[in-house]
Amino acid sequence: MKLSEMKLILKFIFLLYLNTFCINYTLAQTSSAEIMSTSKNEINIPPLKVIIDSVIKRNAMLRFRNQTIRGKELNIKSERLIWTKNLGMQADTRYGTFDNTSLSATGGTSSTSLTTNTKQLNYGVGLYLKFPVFDFLNRKNQVAQAKLELDEAKSMLQFQEDEIRQNIIKLYQELILKQKLLRIKSETLGNSRVNFQMIEKEFRNGIVPIAEYVRISSMSSNMESDYEIAKSDYLAAKQILEEMAGFVFSASPTN
Repeated sequence: MKLSEMKLILKFIFLLYLNTFCINYTLAQTSSAEIMSTSKNEINIPPLKVIIDSVIKRNAMLRFRNQTIRGKELNIKSERLIWTKNLGMQADTRYGTFDNTSLSATGGTSSTSLTTNTKQLNYGVGLYLKFPVFDFLNRKNQVAQAKLELDEAKSMLQFQEDEIRQNIIKLYQELILKQKLLRIKSETLGNSRVNFQMIEKEFRNGIVPIAEYVRISSMSSNMESDYEIAKSDYLAAKQILEEMAGFVFSASPTN
């Protein structure tokens, strides 16, 4: 075989291989685009402050704490007015037959007694004031105790609000991290599929040994698994924050 014919054959093989590579790369890019549809259609995560405010507003435990504080405030007002229970008014009415006796003097030392039976209505109205020494001396302590209970309830509310804020900050940053990891896993899986399709083509043509084919196939399977795990973690983190905030995060527009 002449040298010119050998060069022509080698050139034809090179062009055929290059053409096969381009076709495989295009197919793989299409497959990668399908994978990336999840990560490119990413959610537009709301600002951290918006999520925190929404969670605090919806949290049932915080509503309970606010109601407790309201009860403590009313208790203080009650303690300040408790002295009025020792001041009051009494009224009494009676209706029935009463014996009325009247005495009349008839001169000198003699007198005449007259008893009559009549039906009549008797009533009386009066005020009373009690002065219990213990209540008077202890009233200041009772009011102070009620104020301390109110301060305790407010401190507990603030403590739980701080805990919720810290938890939301962690979940928020975890969501951002898992979104980025999903994007990385998606790109890696797309590249892995490109490589695997090329290796598979070469293996069918007898260029790549079976050991290399099995190794690349195993790596590709592991990347598929890693991608699905990252996707599951990302969706779980997203749905947890959405549930706590009370609204669904909208998807960001794709270019």
